[in-house]
Amino acid sequence: MQVKKIVGKKLKEIRLKQDLTIQILAEKSQVSSNMISRIERGLTIPSVEILMRLATVFDKSINYFVEDVSSSHEVVYTHPGGRDKTVYDDEHNMHTESFTSGLRDPQFMSFYCTVQKGGKSGHTNMYHPGDELIYILDGRLKMTIADEIYILETGDSLCFKSHLPHRWENIGDQDAKVIWTLSPFTII
Repeated sequence: MQVKKIVGKKLKEIRLKQDLTIQILAEKSQVSSNMISRIERGLTIPSVEILMRLATVFDKSINYFVEDVSSSHEVVYTHPGGRDKTVYDDEHNMHTESFTSGLRDPQFMSFYCTVQKGGKSGHTNMYHPGDELIYILDGRLKMTIADEIYILETGDSLCFKSHLPHRWENIGDQDAKVIWTLSPFTII
């Protein structure tokens, strides 16, 4: 099924299930009623920004609207080496395997990460909505959050609001093994 038909079908289904008119949804999402109608009829694919506005009204991630139910599951069981690599995979800085890939409409993302010795997120800070949890299985990471430095070692964890400017760097003498969790499901 085409993406625009999947998005349209799911939008109309959830709107009707919550007993909302197109006009009420337009007011709540600040998306024009004309655009909502075109999306529901499968005539257009909404931008990420519009999809995020609509998803927020229903307390869903944008994945809810674009995933094909036949390819997602309510339970995901994986073995080491059998997890999907993610868009964050970077051979020079960090390899990531998703714990949540394939889960239907996740409200969080969680990864098993191998941060290469000397790997870093870059010289500039990143920030995005939500919360993060980092748990160090092995190795050392330097986390800089709002200009405050945290040195994390094996067994340490760190939680923070992701809207704060942050960056990371492996300052250890080996690759670091990390469990990284973001909530809600976030597109970075």
